[in-house]
Amino acid sequence: MKLTLRVWRQKDAATPGAMATYEVDGISADMSFLEMLDTLNEELALAGEEPVAFDHDCREGICGACSLVINGDAHGPERTTTCQLHMRSFSDGDTIDIEPWRASAFPVIKDLVVDRSSFDRIIQAGGYISAPTGTAPDAHATPVPKPDADFAFEHAECIGCGACVAACPNGSAMLFTSAKVNHLNVLPQGAPERETRVLDMVARMDEEGFGGCTLAGECATACPKGIPLPSIAAMNKEWLRAARKVRR
Repeated sequence: MKLTLRVWRQKDAATPGAMATYEVDGISADMSFLEMLDTLNEELALAGEEPVAFDHDCREGICGACSLVINGDAHGPERTTTCQLHMRSFSDGDTIDIEPWRASAFPVIKDLVVDRSSFDRIIQAGGYISAPTGTAPDAHATPVPKPDADFAFEHAECIGCGACVAACPNGSAMLFTSAKVNHLNVLPQGAPERETRVLDMVARMDEEGFGGCTLAGECATACPKGIPLPSIAAMNKEWLRAARKVRR
């Protein structure tokens, strides 16, 4: 395939960016999107030009590092991570726009790389459980009802890629935060911090400058791991419960 790529180029956080146009040829339909970008960067390096900076790590759809907006969609036209998106999703002669996540809480570092450390700070605010010292308890020592275990596992699938924020018209992080809160709050191991966890993580999310949630639903549509939209309602219920308890 021969493709026209319109790529966001930005030298650093302080320098204004702009779209740059490149032509790539000989792209196989079996290539992943990141392999296609590797091909572009090889050509740029051979021509003595600066390669395009983009995030990646495992390239197995696990880590969430491959954060790109492709033709206006977070992670591209398929419901998957960018590294698992293959070029068979495009046609010969296509023009593809490639941009970084667009959110004030995710400032651009360079080209397609953004700073997502705001997610880390939300986790630090309450995404943990008490860990008593001593030997590890037996696996069956604390029974967990099957529906609670399924609920926790569903939310634990969140990889923190930020697609929910990039897709949201308000730049909200409610789906991410709800996944992290619900994952722990439903388990008995998370009970000691149940109230402080949701209050502190939501407060930190607001401090980081994420937008408000209006339940547009784009976050759940873009999530490559399928975190459901009702997760936000479940977290709101936890927040109201915690706020009432704290006020007593």
